[in-house]
Amino acid sequence: MRFSDKRNFRRWFIIITSLIIVSLIVWNAVSFFQRIKEEERIKMNIWTSAQVYLDQVDTDTGLDLYLEIINSNSSIPTILVDENGKIVDAMNIQDEIMSSEEKLQEYLVSLKSTNEPIQMDLGEGRVNQVYYGNSPMLNKLKYYPLALILIIILFIAVVFFFYRTTKSSEQNKLWAGMAKETAHQIGTPLSSLIGWTEILKEEKVNSTYIVEIEKDVDRLKTITERFSKIGSAPTLELEDIVEKTRDSFDYLKARSSKLINFRLELPDEKILVNMNAQLYSWTIENLVRNAIDAMKGKGTLEIKLKQDSKKVHILVSDTGKGIPKSKFKRIFEPGFTTKKRGWGLGLSLSKRIIEKYHRGRIRVLRSEINKGTTIEILLEKARTVA
Repeated sequence: MRFSDKRNFRRWFIIITSLIIVSLIVWNAVSFFQRIKEEERIKMNIWTSAQVYLDQVDTDTGLDLYLEIINSNSSIPTILVDENGKIVDAMNIQDEIMSSEEKLQEYLVSLKSTNEPIQMDLGEGRVNQVYYGNSPMLNKLKYYPLALILIIILFIAVVFFFYRTTKSSEQNKLWAGMAKETAHQIGTPLSSLIGWTEILKEEKVNSTYIVEIEKDVDRLKTITERFSKIGSAPTLELEDIVEKTRDSFDYLKARSSKLINFRLELPDEKILVNMNAQLYSWTIENLVRNAIDAMKGKGTLEIKLKQDSKKVHILVSDTGKGIPKSKFKRIFEPGFTTKKRGWGLGLSLSKRIIEKYHRGRIRVLRSEINKGTTIEILLEKARTVA
C-alpha cells in the first residue's frame, strides 16, 4: 500500500470510528430519555393510586405512606380533570399560568399532547383524568440528543473542511513546485538559445530566420515568466484591461485557424484594474484555446468586455459542443478533461490565476449542448482618486 493510500485509510478510519462513537452516545441518550420517561409514568400511576385510596378511605390513621407518595410529586406538572372536563386540581405549574384560567386551559392542551392521560377511577361513575407533563430534568434531557446531532453535524463539517483544506494545501504545494521546476527547466535551454542567436547574427545568417527565432525566444521567455509567477505571489499593477484584452485577442487571432470567426467587443474608454498582465493574458489564452477545441477548429469565438460600477465582466463565448450543467464546476478541477489528449490543467490554472491571485471570479455563465458556451471572468475595478 502506498503512503498516500495509507494516509487516506487512516483518515477515513478515524472519521468513521468517530461517527460510530458519537452515534452510540446519541443512541444511549435517547434510550436513557425513554427509560426516565417510563419511570415517570410509573411514578404517576403510583401517585394516582394513592390519590384514589385517600379519596375512598374513611379514617386518617395509617395514611403516612400515601401522603408521602402524593407529596413526592414536586416536579411533574399535573392537572386533574373530572368526568365533565372541568379542572379540579393542578400542581407543579408556574404561578403565572395558575393565575389565569385561559392560560391554564392552554397549558392543559399542551399536556394532552405530551403524555397519555391516566384514569383515576373514584367509583360511583366518577372517573377523573390525570394529565401530566415532563419534569424539568426530562425536558432538559430531551434536547440532549438534538445537541449531540448538532455536534455530529459540526464534527462532520470540521472534518470535511480540514480534509478540503489539507487537500488544497497539498495541491498548492504541488502547483508551486511544478511551476518553479518548469520555469527552471525552460530557463536553461532558453539562455543557450539567446547565446546561439547572437552567434548567428555575427555569422551574418539570413536576418529573416533570426527574427523568427527571436520571436520564439520571446515566447519562451513569456512562458517562463508565467510559470515563475505561478510558483510565487505575482505583482499586481494598475493596467488598462481593455488594452490588455485587445493585445491578447490580436495575438491569438493571428495564430489561429482562418476557419475561426473572431469577434471582439470592447468599450471605447480605459478601464483600470489591478492585475498581472502576463497571467491575465495566459488566462484569456487558455479560455480561447479551450473554446477552439470545443468547436473542433471551426466556428465563432467572441470576446466581450462589459462593466458596471464596481466590476469588469470579460465574456468568452464559443459555438462549440457545450458543457452539461452538472460539469459547470468540475471543468475547473485539476486533471478534469474531456479531450483524449491533455492534462486538464488549462482551466484549473485560469481559476487559480483569477481567484487566488486577482481575487476575482471565473465561472460558466451559460452553456447549451451543441450550441455553445460562455465563460465569465469578474474582476474588481481599481478605485480612482478624484
